[in-house]
Order: sequence, then structure tokens, then C-alpha cells
Amino acid sequence: MRRFYLQHERAILGAVGIIAFLILWEGFARGWWAELLQPLLGPQAARLQLRPIFISSPTRIARAAFDMIFVTGAIWKDFGWSGLEFTLGVALALAIGIPLGLAAGWYRRLSYAVEPFLTALNATPQVAFLPLLILWVGTGLACRVLIIVLLAVLPIAIGAVAAVRTVDARLIRVARSFSANDALLFRSIILPSSVPFLLAGARLAVGRGMIGIVVGEIYGSAAGIGAMMNQAGSRFETDKVFVGVLAIAVAGVGLVEGLRRIERRVEAWRPQVAA
Repeated sequence: MRRFYLQHERAILGAVGIIAFLILWEGFARGWWAELLQPLLGPQAARLQLRPIFISSPTRIARAAFDMIFVTGAIWKDFGWSGLEFTLGVALALAIGIPLGLAAGWYRRLSYAVEPFLTALNATPQVAFLPLLILWVGTGLACRVLIIVLLAVLPIAIGAVAAVRTVDARLIRVARSFSANDALLFRSIILPSSVPFLLAGARLAVGRGMIGIVVGEIYGSAAGIGAMMNQAGSRFETDKVFVGVLAIAVAGVGLVEGLRRIERRVEAWRPQVAA
């Protein structure tokens, strides 16, 4: 048993923490702790019971999730819309951020022109541009995709810039001594060395893209997970709001774990740097 525990300690402790949190939450929603502490706290113990209309409970959320997934199937349409927006937004962010970041990291004069914009955008909450995007392109699919691009492109571009600047200079000098041009350097040295940084930026972009989904759909969409959460919140259906939060969280965790697996597979591409 000890050996099994040591092999799976992370998973076991994580599961125990989650189960304990859910039991504690369920107890507050159902009034278990209020009844338990009634002899000690008297009438004040009633404050330990939370109203389900404001916080719901794990069992209510599970019941709502089951109905939305298997009974009515209403969540699948919203999930499909959000998935389309996320895919288009992150794909555009990758297509813009990776070439721009790699070029800015490699060409000094281009970095002088680009980095002030990256720094300014990184210091500015990108959701502040949402009213302008609505004014420019309306509240349709383009607006929601663009807000995802704005949120996701920065970690990708910044990671690409850092990737180029951390390439071992000795490898560059050796390649230059053999008359390697920029295209060959990018293909054989810079890109393989940049993969971990690019994937780290992509993991950050996934989280920021999820934020873009919710923000964009709350402000201007009749479909999608964010719109569903907004509509459920206006009707005080907090269990459905939590279902939307869990759907986004599960999708984000799955995507991040997939990127981590890809990173482990391509780790062998990186050139070995001598100590």
C-alpha cells in the first residue's frame, strides 16, 4: 500500500482535496454544518447555511449537467459555437504571434519597432477593446474571434521573442562559420530550440482564449457557453452557470494537458547544449 501511495501520491492527494471541498460545499448548501454547530452557536449557526439560489451545490450542479448533456442536449450547441470561436481565434493568434515573435527576436531593428506595442498591449487589459470591436465589426462571430486573438496572441509572441533570444550563441556561430543563411538557421537551430517556449506560450494562450470566449459571448452573443451562463445567471439558475464554468475548465485542462504531451514528444528535437 505504501508503494502504491508513493507512486500515485499526486493523484491521491488531489482527489482527496477535491472530495473534501465538495463535501464541505454540499454541507454548507444543505445546512449540515448549521445543524451540527447549533448547540454551540445557537441562532448564529443558521448563517452557515448558504442559499442554493446564490451558490447552488455539487449535487444540483451534477443534476443540471446530466440534464444538459444527456436529456436535453442543450449544451452541445453552445459548446460547438464556443469551440468554433476558440479554434478560429487561437489559430489566428498562432499564425500572427509565432512569425512576429520569431522575427522580432531575430531582427534587432524589427524588435525596436514591435516591442513597444507588445509591452503596451501586455500592460493593457485587452477586454477594454471590446466596445471598439463591437463598434467596428458588430456583435457577430468576427467580434468574438478578434477578442480571443487579442487575448491569445501576446503570450505566443512574447514567448517566441524569448525563445529566439535564449538560443545558444555558440550554435549560431558554428552554423555561421559553415555559411548557413537565415533560413537554414531558423530551420535547424532556432525552431527546434524554440519549441518549448512556443508551447508554453500556447498553454497560456489557451487560458486567455477561454477568457475571451466568456467575455465575448456575454457582451454580444445568443449562443455559446458564455451566453448560456449569462442567460442562466439572469434567471438565478446558478447550477447552470457552474455547469458552464466546469465545461470551460474541463476543456481548458484537456487542451493544456494535450500541449504538455506534445511538448514531451518533441523535446528530443531540441539541440543539446554543452555545459
